[in-house]
Amino acid sequence: MKKLGLVGGISWVSTIDYYRYINEGINEQLGGLNFAECILYSLNFDDFQRSNTNNNWEGTYHLLHNACERLQLAGAEAIVLCANTAHAVADRLQDNIQLPILPITTATANAIRQQGLHTVGLIGTKFTMEMDFYKDKLREKGITTLVPEQQEVRDFIQLTIREELGRGIVSAETKSAYLSIIDELIARGAEGIILGCTEIPLLIGPADVPVPVFDTTQLHAQVAVAFAVAT
Repeated sequence: MKKLGLVGGISWVSTIDYYRYINEGINEQLGGLNFAECILYSLNFDDFQRSNTNNNWEGTYHLLHNACERLQLAGAEAIVLCANTAHAVADRLQDNIQLPILPITTATANAIRQQGLHTVGLIGTKFTMEMDFYKDKLREKGITTLVPEQQEVRDFIQLTIREELGRGIVSAETKSAYLSIIDELIARGAEGIILGCTEIPLLIGPADVPVPVFDTTQLHAQVAVAFAVAT
């Protein structure tokens, strides 16, 4: 089994899900008492958020690069960046880290293509929704991405991710608001919805939405499992 290096803490809430999904996936594949060999480097979420909010992507890159280097020195054989927004600098990290970085965008795009969908809605941090790194990766696979059009809606999602979901707080009022946002994306032509922040599955699940839902935490964990057990 290959050893995984997890860059977590962004946030700790969703990192718990990564750890669970990866261990459950390994056990499903190998049975018995087989579970993941993994190393976790958990960042301070405030450092990550502050760099992003200040548009200091150089700072975000160095924060993640340091974590990746520590994991490599500890014996990791691949890197799992446990957050969608962290993939804003994933290509640069890959150019400078001598380990494969398992991309969440590729996992998501492949799942969408398997469903035969061409247009999807994306909700996540404002950085994931407003920057091009995620949409460009999906476009390379022939997928058109829709995000909420209104700035105040994107700001609302960002606020609730930071102040509620990133702290493990789940609110019925926030869930209702998210479902209304998703309904608007579907009305604009979204054939499926990407839960493009690893905390959003705490709030929204497949049973809540009338079109396919893509839980990026689960999809990314599945890629990590496949890498770990591959011979």
